[in-house]
Amino acid sequence: MTSPQFKLTVLISGNGSNLQALIDACDSSALPNTSITHVISNRKAAFGLERAKKASIPTTYHNLVAYKKRHPDTPSGTQAARTEYDSDLAKLILDLDPRPDVIVCAGWMHILTPDFLNPIAGAGIRVINLHPALPGEFAGAGAIERAWEAFRKGEIKRTGVMIHEVIAEVDAGEAIVTEEVLMREGETLEDLETRIHGVEHGLIVEGTRRTLEAIKSKR
Repeated sequence: MTSPQFKLTVLISGNGSNLQALIDACDSSALPNTSITHVISNRKAAFGLERAKKASIPTTYHNLVAYKKRHPDTPSGTQAARTEYDSDLAKLILDLDPRPDVIVCAGWMHILTPDFLNPIAGAGIRVINLHPALPGEFAGAGAIERAWEAFRKGEIKRTGVMIHEVIAEVDAGEAIVTEEVLMREGETLEDLETRIHGVEHGLIVEGTRRTLEAIKSKR
């Protein structure tokens, strides 16, 4: 049996439902010849780590708190901690055997800086991210809640989900695939979140597939 052609490293922070969507899709018609070879979490209690364990995927816990403790609680100290953290995260991934073709941020609640992105790009590894909003809208944390509030104020009629390339500017990289989600009158925030998460599970697989297809076409 031929071993999978493409390798993924998935970064998570929480429940890992999008990680599960990728696990279920790997080596199927949705993501043929693809495997997740490592999962990294920045939160020890992230349930996604249990999902990875159940699927026999190696995991690593890599948390910022230990880095913050090495530096004073000042803006410059926090910046130094983030620089070290991101640099070590890049080294961790570059030292993996096998190295990934693509890093998928699937609910990864940490802004990646050039200290991470530059060495990863230098190694030819693509980094993509799931964000529950459309390009140019609701960048950063709390995107679904902010969209829900904007709808209540009559400012928007739809929101959406995108998979995009990761650059230093938050949620501003080129979109790989997007899907609109129409808002509904009287819908609770929890109901909107449920609907958007359902879209995410399909889109993260499709965005990963398109990224791998692009890599394959250049090989």
